[in-house]
This record gives sequence, structure tokens and C-alpha cells, in this order.
Amino acid sequence: MAQDAIFYRAQAAKAREEAGAAVLDNVRDRALRSVAAFETMAASAERVTKQREDRKIAATPSE
Repeated sequence: MAQDAIFYRAQAAKAREEAGAAVLDNVRDRALRSVAAFETMAASAERVTKQREDRKIAATPSE
């Protein structure tokens, strides 16, 4: 899942560049919506990874 978050952050960066280079308002708006969506997906993937790690630690018997 960490790889997913990295991928989503990279896609958000590409969309940010596209928004910065856009001449047309609708193209810029679409790119900015993509940034928001990819950032949301990255945050979700990171949250899932953290929850998975927490469950794994909780399931490990302590010595």
C-alpha cells in the first residue's frame, strides 16, 4: 500500500504541473480536481497502511 501512496502523490504532482501550465480555465480546473482526488487517495492509502501495521502489532503477543 505504501507504493500506492507514492504513486498517488506522483500523479498529484503531475496534475499540479499540468494545472500550472494550463492556459484554459477548464483544463486548469480539471487538473486541480485531479490533484485533490490523488491527494485524497494517497491519504487513504497511508491510513490503511497505518491501520494494517497497528493491527499487526496488536496481534503480536508481547513477551
